[in-house]
Amino acid sequence: MKYWILALCWINYCVLHSGLITNSVTSFFKQRLGINYKYYRISYNIFAIVTLIPIVFYTYSIKQTPFFCWAGYFLPVRYLLLAMGLLILYTGSRHYDMQTFLGLKQIKLGVNHNLINTSGKIDSTGILGIFRHPFYSGSILILWANNLDYSILIVNIILSIYLIIGTFLEEQKLVREFGNEYREYQKKVSMLFPIKWIFKRVRFLKPA
Repeated sequence: MKYWILALCWINYCVLHSGLITNSVTSFFKQRLGINYKYYRISYNIFAIVTLIPIVFYTYSIKQTPFFCWAGYFLPVRYLLLAMGLLILYTGSRHYDMQTFLGLKQIKLGVNHNLINTSGKIDSTGILGIFRHPFYSGSILILWANNLDYSILIVNIILSIYLIIGTFLEEQKLVREFGNEYREYQKKVSMLFPIKWIFKRVRFLKPA
């Protein structure tokens, strides 16, 4: 029963927070709030943190002995996943403006855009030329670098699905905002995992 409650809590959390960033919901609040829409991003972040805290506490309150541990020969794989995840998050953060991510710049400037970098324009340099959403990619790797009991397994599956769905929702908003420019970026760069980047390197290495 406790695992059903856990799954329901995380699913409700993910559905609610995904819903709050859909085009229909943000457009509704933009019309209703007018100039005060600049506070939407920071309000969303605060709401996300406050509602996350009790679910995290409940998750760890029902933790049990893991049925899978990254030990022995698997331990280097765990460190590799963690290192790759943290590196992706770090290199991705260098392309993003944390004030925009937190919602502070929107309040200062009264300007909202769907990209969280400093320019508000499409950036395909560095890691953003390898995959389009390094924050989501890095987070997925770190999630699965944990030892697994049933509660963590449930959370990992739900959050992985949530991150993937959230990526598609964000993509829709970016296509709506940037149109063909973003579609061209999608054609050249993979979404979460560097498949297109790897294929390009493999073709480059093949003898003529």
